[in-house]
This record gives sequence, C-alpha cells and structure tokens, in this order.
Amino acid sequence: MTDFAIRYGEHVTRARREGRPVVALESTIISHGLPHPDNLRVAREIEQTVRDQGAVPATIGMIGGELLVGLDDAQIEHLALAEGVAKLSVRDLAVAAARQVDGATTVAATSAVAAAAGIGVFATGGLGGVHREANVTFDESADLTTLAHTPIVVVCAGVKSILDVGATLERLETLGVSVAGYGTKRFPGFFITDGGFDVDWQLDSPEQVADVIRARSDHNVGAGALILANPLPTDEQLDPELHDRTLSEGLSLLARGGITGKAVTPFLLSHFHESTEGKSLEVNVRIILRNAALAAQIAVATATEATAPLGFTVPA
Repeated sequence: MTDFAIRYGEHVTRARREGRPVVALESTIISHGLPHPDNLRVAREIEQTVRDQGAVPATIGMIGGELLVGLDDAQIEHLALAEGVAKLSVRDLAVAAARQVDGATTVAATSAVAAAAGIGVFATGGLGGVHREANVTFDESADLTTLAHTPIVVVCAGVKSILDVGATLERLETLGVSVAGYGTKRFPGFFITDGGFDVDWQLDSPEQVADVIRARSDHNVGAGALILANPLPTDEQLDPELHDRTLSEGLSLLARGGITGKAVTPFLLSHFHESTEGKSLEVNVRIILRNAALAAQIAVATATEATAPLGFTVPA
C-alpha cells in the first residue's frame, strides 16, 4: 500500500509546534507563471519576504506524487527547472499522486490543501475567475467554487484583468465568498490599481483582518474564503493605456488562434510580457511580493488570537 498522506516540510512542522505563524504559497507561479530564471529567483524572494515579516513560508506542491506543505529550496528549484510539471487544481490532486508526477498547485488546490493543513492565510498574485464569453464557453476557474467552501484568507491583487472582472465578482457573491479591499473599496485589476468595480467592504490593517478570522470562527456560520484584494499603488501599476492596448491585442490573438481553456491565461500573460518588454513581469513580481508581505503580517496578527492553530496538527 502506498502512503498518500500529506507530508509537511520540516520548517513548517517546527514552526507550528512552536506556535509560529505560517503563510501558504502556491507553486504554479514557479512552474507556469514566470519564465526561467525569474521563476526561481522570485520564488525565493517570496519566501524571504514572508520570513522578513515574522512568519514562516509554506510553499505547496507535489514531488513524485507526494503532496508537500512546505517545499524546501531544492524542491522549489526542481519545480522551477523540471520539464512537464503538471498544473494541479483540486480535482487533479489524487490522480497526480497516484501517477507519481511532479505538480504545481493552483490557487484552488493551494487553498484547499492549506485549509486541510489548518493554515489560514494564503498569498498569491491574482485570483482566477470567469473568463470572457463564459456565457458561451462556460469557462470559469475552479478557484471560485473551491473558495466557496474553503475557510482561508486569500491575499491577492484582485483577478487578472484578462478575465471578466464584473462577472467574477457576481459569481463570488452568489457563492458566498467574502470580498474586501485592503485600504480601498475599489476592486483591483491585477496589473492595474482599479479594476473598475466597487466592493462592499474595506479592511485597513492586518489586525482588522485577524478580527474577521476570529469572528468567522466564533460564529461558525459559513465556510467560505475571504478574498482580500490588495491593489498596487498607482505609481507601481502597469501604465493603463499600455495595459488596455496589450490586452486588446492579446484577445484578438486568442480568437484568431482558437486558444481556449487552461491555455488562455499562460498565453495572455506571455503576450503581456513580450509586448510590454518585461514591464508586466516587473509589475507581476511587485504584486506577489506585496501580497506575501501583507499575508505574513496578517498571519502574525492572527497568531496573537485564540484562533491561531486553526486546526493545524503535525505528527508527534
């Protein structure tokens, strides 16, 4: 019999035994989100950013079919350099484990695994959502339905502007997923500060977010995520005119090439990188580093509350 139990990195196990705050990190940014060699460099910078804020990073991924919460540096390097790393959503985890593949976890999979491990805060770049023309294609990210029943705080820069932002917010409302802006009541658009839509709630400090986590635990009503939308400052965003022009060109290329499904996001992100001469990559990196720092601050604030363990258990 093969043991398919989730394995914890030594640093994560040690951190939780000592009562230290932990932040979950995805691995698709390593294998699918950024080009080499930026992917490995940025993955290490993200983890260091979490450490600098007083928390412990737990990058989640799969090596040889083993699902790991807290990849070590060698494992992160392996996912950054290996060919054929599978992109794993929640539905793929069991099959990938049985097939003993290397895999990188999406927002949906990372959230689900982190919550199962009792980690309550997760930092990512941008959330998946409803794709343009989803009324025809039914193309909608599994991030949304997963977060409807996953009690975790997801710190992100909104949803990628290549998606249908308004439809995504409507779906999040229908699914019962809480959305708040960090220091704003406007929903960010990933590369750009303002995605064009309001949100109902604004939270202004890590302590306020910790209060939400505590209230959710005390109420024990609903099990959905809190999407904390953390916009870039306007002087750090991608130039909006450049963004709009690049997006329009990319959507035209998609239509001409008949590109659909999972291939859409990586294609458009690659198009942004090439067409903006790397400016979008610089913005992408700023986004994830800022989100990692904020997530760590929230984890630290949460660790002072009675809800700090969040159900986390480790082997004796």
